[in-house]
Amino acid sequence: MIATLRSAPRRARRSTVTTKPNARQAERARAELREHRERFFARAIDYIPCREFLKKDAAALATTPPSDAAVPLDRDAADRASAKGLSPYLASLYQTRLLTKNEEQYYFRRMNWLKFRAATARGRLDKKRATRRQMEEIEGWLAESETVKSIIITSNLRLVVSIAKKFIDASNSFEELVSDGNVALMRAVEKFNFALGNRFSTYATYAIQRHFFRMSHKGRQQRSRFVSSDECLKDRAEEAATTDYCSAEQIGVLKELFGGFLGDLEPRERQIVVARFGFDGKPPRTFRELGSAMGVCKERIRQIQTRALDKLRGMAAEAKLEQTVGNWL
Repeated sequence: MIATLRSAPRRARRSTVTTKPNARQAERARAELREHRERFFARAIDYIPCREFLKKDAAALATTPPSDAAVPLDRDAADRASAKGLSPYLASLYQTRLLTKNEEQYYFRRMNWLKFRAATARGRLDKKRATRRQMEEIEGWLAESETVKSIIITSNLRLVVSIAKKFIDASNSFEELVSDGNVALMRAVEKFNFALGNRFSTYATYAIQRHFFRMSHKGRQQRSRFVSSDECLKDRAEEAATTDYCSAEQIGVLKELFGGFLGDLEPRERQIVVARFGFDGKPPRTFRELGSAMGVCKERIRQIQTRALDKLRGMAAEAKLEQTVGNWL
C-alpha cells in the first residue's frame, strides 16, 4: 500500500516530462502549417481563361492527347545540318522535334486547365483552415502545369536561335540575345491564347522580335550617348534611332483595320472600349467612372469590356493581324 502511494507521483512526473516535447512538436507543426498556408495563398496563379474549362467534358479535353501525339522530346536528326557551328547546348536544340498543331493545342489547353483547376479549388478553401493534404493536392496540379510548360518551351527554343541570328550587333552578342530571347519565349507561353486557334510560333516570333527591337533601340541610345566623340558611330546611332518599325502606310493600314473592328462592335461595347483605352484622345476612364456615367455598376462595365475584347481578338485572328505585323517586322 505504501509502495503504491510512493510510486504514483513518480509516474505522474514522468508523464509530465514526456508530454513537454510532444507539445513543442505540435506547436512547431502548427507554425509550419501556418507558414505553408501563407505561401500557398500568396502564390499567384495566372492562366488564360477559356470557355472550354466550364464545360462538362473539360477534364476529358485537357487530359486526352490527340491521336497522333508522340513523345514530345524525341530526338530528330532531320535538322542537324542547321546546328553546325553552334555550341553543344544550341546544337542540342535542333535534336528536339517541334510539336504538331494538335499537340500544341493539347499542351496549352492542359497547362492552362491545370492552373484554372488549381485556382478554382484554392478559391473554395478557407485561408485559416486549409489542410496540408488539400494544399499539396493543388500544388501537385501546379507542378504538373510547370512540367507541361517546360515541354512547350523546350520544343520552341530553336525559334529563339533562328531569330537571334538576325539581331547580332556591336552591343548584343549571340549568346546574350539567345538568353534574353528565352525569357521572352517563357513570357509568350504564359500569355498565348490557344483558344483562338493560331500557331504559337507566329505569336512567339512577334513577341521575341519586339523584345529584340527594344534591346537594339536601347543599345543605339547608349551608343549615341557614350560614343559622341566618334562622329561616324554618332551619325549611325542617330539615324537608326529615328527609324520607325512600321512605315506611315503600315500604320494607316492598322488604324483603318482597327477602326473597322470597332465598327463591328455593339454601340455600348464600342463606347466602353474607346473610353477605357483613351482612343478618343481623352485620359482613359475607370470602370467606376463609366459605370456612373452609364447608370450601371463597375462590374457590369468590366463584363462588357471583356466581351468586347474577346470579339476584337476574334476579329484580329480572322484578319491574320499577327501574321501581317510579323511579316512587316
